[in-house]
Amino acid sequence: MAKLVFALNQSLDGYVDHMKFAPDPALFRHFIEDISSVAGCVYGGRMYEVMRYWDEDNSEWDEGERDYAAAWRSKPKWVVSRSLKSVGPNATLVPDDIETTIRRLKAQQDGVIEVAGPELAQSLTDLGLVDEYRLYLHPVVLGYGKPFFAGPRPPLRLVASDRIGGNVIRLTYVPS
Repeated sequence: MAKLVFALNQSLDGYVDHMKFAPDPALFRHFIEDISSVAGCVYGGRMYEVMRYWDEDNSEWDEGERDYAAAWRSKPKWVVSRSLKSVGPNATLVPDDIETTIRRLKAQQDGVIEVAGPELAQSLTDLGLVDEYRLYLHPVVLGYGKPFFAGPRPPLRLVASDRIGGNVIRLTYVPS
C-alpha cells in the first residue's frame, strides 16, 4: 500500500511560491533523489502546469536539471483538474471522483505517492487520505501569497527534521 505525502517548499511565514525558492545544489540533488524514489505524483491542475516545464528539453540545462527532468518524466502522474482537457506524457487526467481514484492508487501502488498543491492537499486531507506532510522551510519571509496549508489540518506529530543543503530544514509530520 502506498503512502500519500504532501511535500512542498515554503517560506518561514508559511507561504508557497515556486519562483521565490531557488534550491542550492545540495537541495536540488535531494529533489532529484526524491523524485527518482517515488511511485508517482498527484498534482492539481495549476501545479501540473508549472511542472510541465520538465517535459520539454532545454539546451541550457545542466546535468542536474537533465537528471531531474528524466526522473520526473519517468514517473506516472495523476492530474486532478476539471479545467484541463488533456495532459502530457505519462500523466492521467482525473476530472472527478478524486476520492475513489486516490484510494485505488494507494491500494494498488507501493512506496510514496507525492501530492503537490495546497488546495489539492486540503481536499485530500479532508478525505483522510494524506499520510504525511513534508515542509521544506526556506529562510525567506514573503509576507503574502498562497499558504502551505489551505485550511485546517488534524493535529500533527513531528516525526523527523533534517537539514538539507545550506539553508533548508525539512520537517516531517504525520496525523496524530
